Amino acid sequence: MQLKKFIVNPIQVNCYLIWDDTKEAVLIDCGAWFDEEKENIKQFIEDNGLMLKHYLNTHLHFDHIFGNAFVEETFGVKASANDADWPWAENIKERVARFGITYDEKVPPLGRVLNDGDEILFGNSRIVAIAVPGHSPGSLAYHVPEAKMLFSGDALFRGSIGRTDFPDSNHRDLIYSIRGKLLTLPGDTVVYPGHDRETTIEFEKTNNMYLR
Repeated sequence: MQLKKFIVNPIQVNCYLIWDDTKEAVLIDCGAWFDEEKENIKQFIEDNGLMLKHYLNTHLHFDHIFGNAFVEETFGVKASANDADWPWAENIKERVARFGITYDEKVPPLGRVLNDGDEILFGNSRIVAIAVPGHSPGSLAYHVPEAKMLFSGDALFRGSIGRTDFPDSNHRDLIYSIRGKLLTLPGDTVVYPGHDRETTIEFEKTNNMYLR
């Protein structure tokens, strides 16, 4: 499995592109805001002869979905996510205004609604959706078992966990999700979070002070 990380928008979201030897690819959390960011993603996919089969959102907070319309318009691929977070997307203009950001685009409707245990197939590979509510009600992590990769969104970070100070966040749910769903994965699973740098399950089990 190959991976390319793009760091996008002023909030520095990690957007990931993965593909296997068939050249079929999956894009995760395209929060691209600037035209240059969008062009870089488009150019990379074209230059490497990749076929974008799926576009996944770990959750629907605005910094992770700024590029949803771009992905659908450019590649004809609708976003897949859990719809419990849809109010964030539906009311994106009002949500971002609270942070002093002006945003006039509408977020396109979801394509596939994903739930815990759903599989996303591409090429010779599969991704398993894992429900990890807490940071948001509909947060999902995406596990690629054969490649020992986990895309944790804003649930789990290196030495930290996601914010739970939003109105629909729940700290207890987040801790339960991480301990019960993520820390049970093999220790050498590499965790690719929504922000900041990578980590492993074993490192978080041993060192994350929020999970003791």
